[in-house]
Amino acid sequence: MAEVLNGKLPHRAEHIGSLLRPRDLREAFKARGEGRLDLEAYREIEDRCVREVIRAQENVGLATVTDGEFRRGSWAFGFVKAVDGFSEAASMFEFHDAAGHDYPFETCYASARIRRAQPIAVDEFTFVRRHTARVPKVTMPAPSFMHFFRGGDCADRTIYPDLAEFWADLLRIYREELAELHKAGARYIQIDEVPLAMLCDPAVRERALAMGENPDSLVTTYIDSINELLSPRPSGMTIGMHLCRGNFRSRWMASGGYETVAERLFNEARVDAFFLEFDTTRAGDFAPLRFVPPDKMVVLGLISTKTPVLEDSDALHRRIDEAARYVPLERLALSPQCGFASTVGGNQLSSDDQWRKLARTVEVAARVWR
Repeated sequence: MAEVLNGKLPHRAEHIGSLLRPRDLREAFKARGEGRLDLEAYREIEDRCVREVIRAQENVGLATVTDGEFRRGSWAFGFVKAVDGFSEAASMFEFHDAAGHDYPFETCYASARIRRAQPIAVDEFTFVRRHTARVPKVTMPAPSFMHFFRGGDCADRTIYPDLAEFWADLLRIYREELAELHKAGARYIQIDEVPLAMLCDPAVRERALAMGENPDSLVTTYIDSINELLSPRPSGMTIGMHLCRGNFRSRWMASGGYETVAERLFNEARVDAFFLEFDTTRAGDFAPLRFVPPDKMVVLGLISTKTPVLEDSDALHRRIDEAARYVPLERLALSPQCGFASTVGGNQLSSDDQWRKLARTVEVAARVWR
């Protein structure tokens, strides 16, 4: 099993959180949505599938375990749907594919005052912890998700005439959830941050300007929101930030290296580790890692969840060595660039492809950090 740096997280071999749903869970999800399966029967299938995916992660050699995000319709909407006051509305951005097609999607919209009326990820965590002796990781979308995709129109302005009130309510929800997660025993949290990675793309920055937003001010707002939700910081809790340019059925939303945000993000965001997408040239080179301060780790997302092609071990080793020119090897780790199933449908690869890629992650990490 990959070692932990100085007894701390992340592990040398990591994964981002979401995993491909098995067929019976996908079918149950559809049947439940169509009213053909009651909640009790659905929960039995869901619980069984989560237990099985926990065992599968253990068997492949991972020291970090999640529930695969099996209880969520998507990586972000598990959070959104648990919060009172959110509804859905069209995003101002689209997904793209290799053929040049665009795909619109729905994002969240505060149509009423938002509040945390129930636990969001606490029950997910307690179930995983009950069924593994390994380290459970809790994933949640960054606060920026609730704002960026509609900008200033992220909330009904008759409810929130001043968006500062929206941000105050949103960050209160996060602090309440983190406090309850900490009380339940959670010590490893991953915040999934998409907009900050997208703001590295000149085309996205132009779109933000057209929406009346200042891209550099958004960077400030989103970094500040992370720091504010961690104030006060729960003791003994490791916080990682995963940066992603979009991941939906092997599609993406943005391109561009981290240079635009790197110096500020890596130094100002009060997190312990950055999980960074580096699986394609769309993510740029490793040079922005020169800004990572000496007290933070970098988890290199070198293995693609968007394609079934299995990465070569030697090539991965070489890329880790390249990254080590900027961040010492002892502060690096390895993972896929994103989850395998940001939604129930999942990316365009098989379950066997997924487990081969995770096994390769563990294998290469053991070889590099022996």
